[in-house]
Amino acid sequence: MDKRVQFDFEIYFTNGGSIKGEDFRLDIEGNTISDQELADYIVNDLRLLMVGEVKILNKEIFDETHKRKPISTKTEPDLLIDLSHTIEHGLVTYKGLPAPIVCDYLSREDSKQFYEEGTQFQIGKIEMVTNTGTYIDCPFHRFEDGKDLSEIGLECFTDLDAVVIRIPFSETRAITEAHLKNREIRNKAVLIHTGWDSYWNTEKYYENHPYLTEGAALYLRDCNVKLVGIDSHNIDNTAGKSRPVHTTLLQAEILIVEHLCNLCVLPQEDFTFSAIPPKFKGVGTFPVRAMAKISKSSFR
Repeated sequence: MDKRVQFDFEIYFTNGGSIKGEDFRLDIEGNTISDQELADYIVNDLRLLMVGEVKILNKEIFDETHKRKPISTKTEPDLLIDLSHTIEHGLVTYKGLPAPIVCDYLSREDSKQFYEEGTQFQIGKIEMVTNTGTYIDCPFHRFEDGKDLSEIGLECFTDLDAVVIRIPFSETRAITEAHLKNREIRNKAVLIHTGWDSYWNTEKYYENHPYLTEGAALYLRDCNVKLVGIDSHNIDNTAGKSRPVHTTLLQAEILIVEHLCNLCVLPQEDFTFSAIPPKFKGVGTFPVRAMAKISKSSFR
């Protein structure tokens, strides 16, 4: 049997005034609907503006044949995929650099002397190098006169159209321009999925890792990509002292994100990528909460 809901409502406006309704009836999908869902439906369906408090009163759900298409309050939100490693006390991201210290500056116990009974707070303290966890590199990391994090616009690392290029580390450690061809990458974030993140936080992660060649970096630069990310220890070959990929990309103001993870669950395209750092002056690298946003409709 179909379900209907009957209810009263009161809507109050932030600029004054209100409207009320009694014995309002709607067809619904399923066997129940929350007060918040009903409130959102009324406000949206009546195209009301400046709405403050909404009260749903005397709600009753009963069996009755639908008289029109039932309301559906169930939307399909974008799917968010976390592409960042967790940073914790003692984590070593890069051999030779100190691990972060994560501790209390003010513990909950110590805070009791400043607040009334039953009110405690914790204030944390973090000491770390900026190359910790999953992080972003901007030009200042490589060039003294390059833009630092405070000078990079939000549009450079937020909701970028993105693609994944899959180059398993079992096939090659050196990723060349040949691996990047025949893909639509212009003006996009290019994420290199090697699978190396499976070794994260192990000794193997630091040695003989996948990397881009200088030729690959030049190809990406010439294709005018926006950002390049990789799920490896470094986008450059760290066996020597040169860093041609960092030099080429950052000189062209193409941002770099290293130590990504979970790229295996992403589609090859039709998603956006974000990797947003704090707005620090005089800093060229910092941890990010990297993420992909995928429309559920893209899976249909």
